[in-house]
Amino acid sequence: MKISKGIKKIATLCVLKNKNKFLLLKRFNHPNKGKYVPVGGRIQAFESPYDCIIRETFEETGIKINNPKFYGLITETSPTHYNWISYVYSKEIDLINEPKSDEGELKWIDYKKISKLPTPKTDDIIYKYILQKKKFIISVEYNDKIEIISMKEEIENRNLFH
Repeated sequence: MKISKGIKKIATLCVLKNKNKFLLLKRFNHPNKGKYVPVGGRIQAFESPYDCIIRETFEETGIKINNPKFYGLITETSPTHYNWISYVYSKEIDLINEPKSDEGELKWIDYKKISKLPTPKTDDIIYKYILQKKKFIISVEYNDKIEIISMKEEIENRNLFH
């Protein structure tokens, strides 16, 4: 299905964690090819964000989760096709062997090491909020090269990009 330039795609992200370790996916495909990201994906027609995150987590990891905790929304706006609204959930899971995935390579990564890896610039902020058990609504604006020009947390009305 072709989506017109500027129209927001709606997705879910699930931050799978065990204490301060995160099970992240080094993506094989775009968007974010080669970067470490939470699992997740687009919401299908007539599907709720909650049902989507359970389905996507299972499809990408083989892990059946229940009762994921909703943490917030991230809205990403650009003058390109990169325009998203993502519902962000987290689930504390056991420290299991890294499952195989068709979407990329799953790896357990300690939070302190994430900043040294290729990740979307928004993700470190999401992980901080989840570790602090705080809700968020983050609005991000990009230029035509998908470089952040502004990032704001709407609940606390805080500028997150300097």
